[in-house]
Amino acid sequence: MNFRATRRGFLQRAACMGLVSFLPLRAEENISGANSLRAYADARGLLIGCAVAPEKLRDEAQYAHTVAEQENLLVAENAMKWHAVHPAPDKYDFAPADSILAFADAHRQRVRGHNLCWHEGLPDWFQSIVTKNNARQILTEHIRAVAGHFAGKLHSWDVVNEALNLKDGRPDGLRKSPWLELAGPDYIDLAFHTAREADPRAQLAYNDYGIELDYPEDALKREKLLDMVRGMKKRNVPIDAVGIQSHLTAGVKAPGDGLREFVRKLHDMGLQVFITELDISDHKVQGTMAERDAAVAHLYGDYLRTMLAEPNVTAVLTWGITGKYTWLNHQNPRSDGQPQRCLPFDAEYKPTPAFFAVRNALTGASQHLL
Repeated sequence: MNFRATRRGFLQRAACMGLVSFLPLRAEENISGANSLRAYADARGLLIGCAVAPEKLRDEAQYAHTVAEQENLLVAENAMKWHAVHPAPDKYDFAPADSILAFADAHRQRVRGHNLCWHEGLPDWFQSIVTKNNARQILTEHIRAVAGHFAGKLHSWDVVNEALNLKDGRPDGLRKSPWLELAGPDYIDLAFHTAREADPRAQLAYNDYGIELDYPEDALKREKLLDMVRGMKKRNVPIDAVGIQSHLTAGVKAPGDGLREFVRKLHDMGLQVFITELDISDHKVQGTMAERDAAVAHLYGDYLRTMLAEPNVTAVLTWGITGKYTWLNHQNPRSDGQPQRCLPFDAEYKPTPAFFAVRNALTGASQHLL
């Protein structure tokens, strides 16, 4: 294969898509120090980060080095969820999560907490122990213990995660989750009030998915979420931010005006927006690796330029940093069996075109004072 001719053809196609400005011009281009994602984000007062696994930070030097070099904000992929920190009704295990905080402290990074209340990730004992008579007490005790353990150390918490599910048919849009069924619809208010009491310094966020696109179902979910947040504000529930997960797919409809208007309505309510779980699946994109990379990078660039133009969008986190470990290889596998290339670094820790798309989007972001 004539590499130069192939690359020249790719650059010509990329130019048509507006991608050339963030493609690496040399394989050896420096992406460390002043050229890192972290440095670009710091220059704009933004937080850039990823979900991490403590065992990989401990055992895989290249993983740890890349996370330390490129990010200024970390979130535990699983290590702070119920099943991880609360393995028995009378037992808590904070060691894995504490190791993330130790890593972050050593590398001058902030940490988000994920999450305090979710319908998934529950420990095995939950179903046999939690009832309508004790659900509110158990939820309160868990949040006090977990948020209290990390009090004063975290940037923010995803207090309640994915509480909306329009397919369940409730007028308020709430998911028929164990928490709704056992603790009642005000469990969300209870969780936020308890989190604020346990850690007055952390910013408190509600986090959800399926609100990014201009499909009717996404638009309706955005409206239900806005209604929920307006009600919380009216009841003086302490909420500081909304997390937009942003699991996107290249080759389909991209986020549009509806999401931008949603973000601005949150701004009008005094709420920040965090992009909390960004990745872009390429399972619907056919063609060469270069063509797949171009489609993914194009969507990263468009999405982040749109979002970071809004002054209340203050943090961007990808759900992982390397395609080596992405959940999308299992959730949305490619029909050709090839691994997904959905994150800023590939399985060999080489920057993908998405890396340069993210970096360029950071350059044009609104200035923030954190």
